[in-house]
Amino acid sequence: MITLEHFKQLAAYNRWANARLYAAALDLSELSYRLHTGVYFGSLHGTLNYLLLTDRLWLKRLTGEGDYPNDLNAILYEDRIELTKSRIAEDNRIVEVTGKYDETALRALHSYRTTSGMPQSQILADILLHLFNHQTHHRGQAHACLSILTGGEPPPLDLLAFQKGGAAPNLEKLIASKSAEDGRVNSSKEISGVHRGAATRASR
Repeated sequence: MITLEHFKQLAAYNRWANARLYAAALDLSELSYRLHTGVYFGSLHGTLNYLLLTDRLWLKRLTGEGDYPNDLNAILYEDRIELTKSRIAEDNRIVEVTGKYDETALRALHSYRTTSGMPQSQILADILLHLFNHQTHHRGQAHACLSILTGGEPPPLDLLAFQKGGAAPNLEKLIASKSAEDGRVNSSKEISGVHRGAATRASR
């Protein structure tokens, strides 16, 4: 029988796997990140957005808190840095929400409404199993995108690797580093543009 400790492990694993996945996504060029690869949601960008959206949907059903679009194809964040920040926050929230349940709550019925407004009731443990299985399924699609886009082996996301203490990147540090790098590139472009403009004026 699956217990609360199993769900806590799955919540922690979800955060670990997403950190590995997003670190690899942040390393791609903008073109590659958005390139249509033939997966169901088109691109890595579309797949990662969908997975965040559906996690928010289920957390809304579980807690009654938070927002999500009714359109399951909606792109929540065009900017991948903002998407990553929201993924970090959502994964921390999943760990927190899961940790607040007890064994009695897991065996109880939980009521919610579907996106079409239909009332539903289901055992809480079964809902959580679906949540974590759904994450793994679509994370696999994102993992395939990375393989297609890079031609190499993406970071392993096996549960066993997590259980054996495999390291996960610090996404917040990666975001800060990438933001600083993008800022330097933009500044360089601006300076280059100024120099070109000055040269053009001088040649007239």
